[in-house]
Amino acid sequence: MTDPRAPRLSAAYATFCLWFGLGALGGICLFWSLVATCLHPFVPERRGARLGRRAINAGFRLYLWLLGLTGAFRFDIGDIDELANAGPLIIAPNHPCLLDAVMVIGRLPNIACVMKASLLKNLFLGGGARFARYIANDRPLHMVHAACAALAEGGQVLLFPEGTRTVSYPVNTILPSVALIAKKARVPVQTLVIETDSAYLSKGWPLFRRPPMPIHFRIRLGRRFEPPTDASRLAAELEACFAAELACARLVPPQFQPCPPTSS
Repeated sequence: MTDPRAPRLSAAYATFCLWFGLGALGGICLFWSLVATCLHPFVPERRGARLGRRAINAGFRLYLWLLGLTGAFRFDIGDIDELANAGPLIIAPNHPCLLDAVMVIGRLPNIACVMKASLLKNLFLGGGARFARYIANDRPLHMVHAACAALAEGGQVLLFPEGTRTVSYPVNTILPSVALIAKKARVPVQTLVIETDSAYLSKGWPLFRRPPMPIHFRIRLGRRFEPPTDASRLAAELEACFAAELACARLVPPQFQPCPPTSS
């Protein structure tokens, strides 16, 4: 369990941890992206998807372990492990920062991530993402069909229903895509509630800006929704669910914490 009262790290050590973390992630991703690009033409699609997803899972798990080893990042995310053998699910977390996908994928070995199309061309991420048959979000109809195919093959799909990182606490307006996929694939939607006490890598945060450390992350299982008959209703229920769950969050980013009253 994380301790939000942990003392702050010194500026020098926090700077080291920042650059160590970025370097470790960059090295792991670049190595696998190059290897996956070389393997891609020679491995059948379904086998490649399984191998690619497990490799990314292992790489992200290693990365999270390295971050935890520094003491600058504290993770309480073990609840996700309950979903590893749960069969086809749409995994739908809220999205406070860029590390959200890393934390979820690092615990689930057979998950296809719906991601920005531009990242599939990224030097560090593209090769591995294409090999794992991750799904681009630029063509909605293709995205829905690709997600349904991944679920029909027994995998899971990670889709952030806000569409982008949270800018309106507790949750942005929920997009209909997650409900449409759940309706078409006849697969449940499992919500995850991600909490953090830092603005690090939130919307607008510069990649190389050092935050106060340590940073705490907590992920807990939220409500599971059965496949809907009314997609718009499910989107509204998801938004209400996240609002209710985050209203009692233990960790809240500083930009969303209420300001203390000022004395006159």
